[in-house]
Amino acid sequence: MRLCVFCGSSAGSDPVYMDQATRLGEALARAGIGLVYGGASVGLMGAVADAALANGGEVIGVIPQALKQKEIAHPGLQDLRVVNSMHERKALMAELSDGFIAMPGGVGTLEELFEVWTWAQLGYHEKPCALFNVHGFYDGLSAFLTHVVNQAFLKDEHRQMVIVKDDVAGLLDAIQNYEPPKVVKWIKKDAQT
Repeated sequence: MRLCVFCGSSAGSDPVYMDQATRLGEALARAGIGLVYGGASVGLMGAVADAALANGGEVIGVIPQALKQKEIAHPGLQDLRVVNSMHERKALMAELSDGFIAMPGGVGTLEELFEVWTWAQLGYHEKPCALFNVHGFYDGLSAFLTHVVNQAFLKDEHRQMVIVKDDVAGLLDAIQNYEPPKVVKWIKKDAQT
């Protein structure tokens, strides 16, 4: 099994983010779960990769040529795949992975998570998508998603597709026991107004 981790190329403002990235990388390696990530050596991306590598884990980095310098490609990876675009990066990361975790990060992290979640909602895959809610980082987003459900723009079954956990053990357990919902995305034409 391999899990894709989306996260910041920054360390963030609180040391707990780097600590939890390290714990996640260690836990993945110890569980024999491969890591697929954005290929950088800095920020949370570097921390999760370094920890997985230090514990004998499989690590695959995927980075666009244009970001190889900016995100500082990880020099210690035996498997660093350089692609031509962000579209290729995300497609390859998805293809290589059996599930997805978003750690704290910026708009790129959110965009990556929302894309794979959309694909799951549309039935393109049945892989688990998760938010690693370190130090309440995703509390605001979780509340907003509940608001989206309450406003009838998202079915609750699709909202529940996104696992939200604040500890590594609970996160990995929920991912490994994930059962995709059997809900049709499309609404009936006569229900549209």
